[in-house]
This record gives sequence, C-alpha cells and structure tokens, in this order.
Amino acid sequence: MLKRTEGVVLRTIPFGEADLIVTYLTPDFGLIKLFAKSPRKIKSRFGSSLEPLTRSKISFWGREDSSLPRLTQSDIIHPFQSIRENLDCLLRISEMIELIINFVPEREGNRGVYTLLLDTLRNIEDSLLPRGAHKIGKGGFRNEDLIVNHYKIKLLELVGFAPRLDACGRCGRSGYSFYLSHGSILCATCAGGVDLPIKLSPAVLRFYSDLRSWDTAKIDRIRPSATLLSELADVINIHIKYILSRPLKSEEFIHALSR
Repeated sequence: MLKRTEGVVLRTIPFGEADLIVTYLTPDFGLIKLFAKSPRKIKSRFGSSLEPLTRSKISFWGREDSSLPRLTQSDIIHPFQSIRENLDCLLRISEMIELIINFVPEREGNRGVYTLLLDTLRNIEDSLLPRGAHKIGKGGFRNEDLIVNHYKIKLLELVGFAPRLDACGRCGRSGYSFYLSHGSILCATCAGGVDLPIKLSPAVLRFYSDLRSWDTAKIDRIRPSATLLSELADVINIHIKYILSRPLKSEEFIHALSR
C-alpha cells in the first residue's frame, strides 16, 4: 500500500553498500523507519533530501505489517541547511532528536510533537547569526539554552511525562520539594518516608510555569538569568535521566566536549 505524508529526517543508518535506513518524524505516523534504496550512490534520485533535519514530502510502500517500508519518493520542502552547518547548534539539536526517539512511539501520529519540532527548528534557524555578525553565545545562536529547554518541557508535556512543579502531586498543596520517584512536588505532609527531595526556588517554579504556557515563537521575549535557567535545566535533565534510567548520550557528549 502506498502512503504519503511529510517528515523531518532524524537520522540515517547505512545498510549494505549503498542503502540507508531513514528515521523520520511525521505528523501522521509519528516515528517511522523507511528503507531507502541506493541513496548513497552519486546519481541517487533522492539527492540531498535524506540529510538530517531535512523536511520533505515523502511516499513509501509496504504492507500494513511491514517492519521496514520502502521509501519511493522524497521531495524537499525545507532543508534547514544553516542548522546542519553550525556544529554547536547541531550538537544541541541532537538532544532534541534523542528525546523524540526515546519518547515518541513508532507509527503513532502526533501532530503536536511534529509541530513543536518544526517550530523549534524555525526558531533556531531564525536565531542563527548572519555571517560577519558578533556572536551572542558560544552556540552561535541567541538563547540556545532557553530554546532547547523550552522544547524539552513542551515535548515532555505532549508525551505525558512532564514533571509536576505547580503543586503537590498528592494533595494539591503548594511546596518547593521535588521528588524524582514521583515526578512531582510533594508537600511536607505527603512526603513522609519518601526519598530525599530536590529543593526548588519559587522563581524556578514560576519560570517553569511560564515556559509551559508560552509557545515557541514568543520565548525570545523571556530574559531569564543564567542561574535561573541552569536550575530549571538541571531539574528537567535529572527528571529525564530518571525516566530513561540513563542520561542522554548527546548530553554526555556535549558535557565531555565542554570540559
């Protein structure tokens, strides 16, 4: 059966001498892996459409129960080439891609996740500095930590794994102690006998609430302090690590490079 949709290339894996297995995020099928015949040959009909982050209109063929349908057509909508050419930028986006692969089910459409990825890529692309401009941060684009952490929070919310930081997860009372095993703040009454908490400041709770309510196009208006952003990023990363039972490989690699 032939199916059509659009998708963003998340990664490719060589298969044999000239073939590829391409992982797409699509609005209609969620994560999907497709077999691309001979795209590594010089005269491939797929051209550059299988480069990472490329958004394309795609067609693929396979039975409903096929584990690896065959990619038959791929026409570029937008290449996001400037992002691929910025190494620091690409490293940060690798975190986003790894989160999608770990949290988004295969073959389950999720337009919210797809739209979030596209909006974030557009925001990053728009924020990349023109040639000859002075840098506004080591990553080469404005507010890189803010953009990436906003993405993480919104993605976790869309897939049902967002931490609850607005109130106690048991009784709804206010509190400032986050418990990893519950994925939530617990008040002093409800926290009896639970593991040690992570203490959060009132400012970081308000900041988290703001990021959950603001869409991607508007977050450049927020100007958090480095301390506030770092505190929230630490909580989100620890929460993700707890859910996956391991740190993100991309996060570990970035930290290793920064040492």
